[in-house]
Amino acid sequence: MKNEPISTHPANISPEILLSHIKEWGKELGFADVGISDTDLSEYETQYFNWIGENFHGDMEYMTRHGTKRTRPNELEPGTLSIISVRMNYFDVTSSQASQQLHTPENAYISRYALGKDYHKLIRKRLQTLANKIAEVSDDFTYRAFTDSAPVLERPIAEKAGLGFIGKNSLIIHPRAGSWFFLGEIYTNLKLPTDNEVHKQGCGPCKACIQECPTQAIIDNSIIDSRKCISYLTIEYKGSIAKELRPMIGNRIYGCDDCQLVCPWNKFTVATKESALKSNRDLDSASLLDLWKWTEEEFLKKLEGSPIRRIGYAQWNRNIAISIGNIQAEPLQTQIYIHSLSEKLGKINDLVDEHIEWAIEQLQSRLNSATNLNLSKVKSPHQMNTTEIKPFIARKYYLPK
Repeated sequence: MKNEPISTHPANISPEILLSHIKEWGKELGFADVGISDTDLSEYETQYFNWIGENFHGDMEYMTRHGTKRTRPNELEPGTLSIISVRMNYFDVTSSQASQQLHTPENAYISRYALGKDYHKLIRKRLQTLANKIAEVSDDFTYRAFTDSAPVLERPIAEKAGLGFIGKNSLIIHPRAGSWFFLGEIYTNLKLPTDNEVHKQGCGPCKACIQECPTQAIIDNSIIDSRKCISYLTIEYKGSIAKELRPMIGNRIYGCDDCQLVCPWNKFTVATKESALKSNRDLDSASLLDLWKWTEEEFLKKLEGSPIRRIGYAQWNRNIAISIGNIQAEPLQTQIYIHSLSEKLGKINDLVDEHIEWAIEQLQSRLNSATNLNLSKVKSPHQMNTTEIKPFIARKYYLPK
């Protein structure tokens, strides 16, 4: 049922009526959910700074820059009394099956959130529109909008706003919508009623995400060691990836979704309705070799408007080199991979060369091995029904319908 038309006289609007309209406007703008929280994040502050103290943030120095501004919203934006938290679904059910791509070693696996256009601009525009609507009916309304930007503790805020619970994989999980969504926030000086629907952690004894994590980066309940996390290594980390971690990366060249793919709550995932977030560059089914052949000009052109572009051409090649080095193929195809890798030696920088040389060593070792796999007898994932594809460790995949 629609709310009654809102008065254009701010003095006549109660916080409760304004809240109901904020939620309605949010849904109209494409947000799957809108929740309100206060600014007290004290119960999360100790855990956050303990995490920093253990150096689990790796090289993400920006996580340490702002002191308590991240955990105390009023320090970041003085006068903040309430936080409007939103989520937007991003899983594209029309893209190539995630599990199939992940189990096809010669193909590149790219995190599902990055298959479409950069979500930052999309969500920021929607938040601005929402703020404009609030400003039309609110006296002295001040605000600041965020989406995965600035020192904001977005997952604890989302949890307090009733958008889900923080799962063992550290992601926000909604018991009726899974975890395939983006978050955004509006810090405001308005005193709004907070949401009472707080979801207790619903993981129970399940440890599927912990078991399935390729590098065992989930070291405890909701605690991630970023230094091992493939998303961190392939996106945030700019240096030489530790040799012992390279084989575990497999074909994941940008991000990692394994912990979400095996999460039982994700059987309730709702497909995105946003065309901008759907795969439109064939990245959902691209081969590693095709992406490896891109020139820097092609990289910049083909990934225009994509979140992937920000890692830069060198890091893109570093990641692909590792994944090509992880392929187990027949001898003739292995020689093709070695030749293609060799062609870029000395063309980009020393960091990329180091990873190319490692990849060539891995492939050459397999060529020279007397126990080289006869892969011609192995059933390809593309020949299998998607229901036949099983996770590497966990019991099953929970994919949206």
